[in-house]
Amino acid sequence: MFTRRFQWRPGRSLVLSLVLGCLTHTVAAAGLAERIGTGTPLRVCIWPEYFGVTYRNPHSQRLTGIDIDLAAELGQELGLKLQYVNSSFATLVDDLVNERCEVAMFAVGITESRKQKLRFTQPYLQSDIYGITNKGSRTIKSWADIDKPGVHVGVQVATFMEPVMAAYLKQAKMVVIKPPQTREQELESGRIDVFMTDYPYSRRMLGNAEWAQLVASPMPVHPIPYAYAVKPGNEEWLRALDQFVARIKRDGRLLAAAKKHGLSEIVVLQ
Repeated sequence: MFTRRFQWRPGRSLVLSLVLGCLTHTVAAAGLAERIGTGTPLRVCIWPEYFGVTYRNPHSQRLTGIDIDLAAELGQELGLKLQYVNSSFATLVDDLVNERCEVAMFAVGITESRKQKLRFTQPYLQSDIYGITNKGSRTIKSWADIDKPGVHVGVQVATFMEPVMAAYLKQAKMVVIKPPQTREQELESGRIDVFMTDYPYSRRMLGNAEWAQLVASPMPVHPIPYAYAVKPGNEEWLRALDQFVARIKRDGRLLAAAKKHGLSEIVVLQ
């Protein structure tokens, strides 16, 4: 990834020097200089079902969310167009390692297993785990009702909730939900009693499903920091992304994007 050296070409020197001069904070050093003026986009992996983060409206196909806005900021700073690549938490590692994209920008939780395979910027969001059940559920009325015999708890495959809940649950049965099944469908069908999610996705459920009831723990369960992820082996690129995150924290762009998408409560500014 980004291993070729930049080659000056006749007729392009003046234009490229002006463009590179506009790239602040040494982002050009990240090995991206060769792309300026070539039309080659920066490939950004997203999970298009992540409400508030990188959500594609199924009707309009329009992408919205905090990381859609911030990816646009990154592209503008680098002087590169963006190409969004559909990914998921299940395919995240393969998509980065096999270079389907140069960066994953969809609030990727920093877990120990992912740290062994990927590299992360500094965190910019942090979320705990929440439960979603049906309003009026006779089984789940509070967090204390979740880990009980006979309760079926749904988790999305490959999310950080999967290993956390596997260790947390002592009596309830964990049900790992894989596409094309969804947590919502499994809950509405009665095959699970509650499903676990994070803060952004819980906002989607409460705002779009009249039947949804939030179940929150009175104490922190397992807060996880979220960051941007890249494949190992390019420290300059990782450093450039980390500097970008530091800048959007300082200049207010991160907080503004978080407020716009209802995520200000989980933003990390330090």
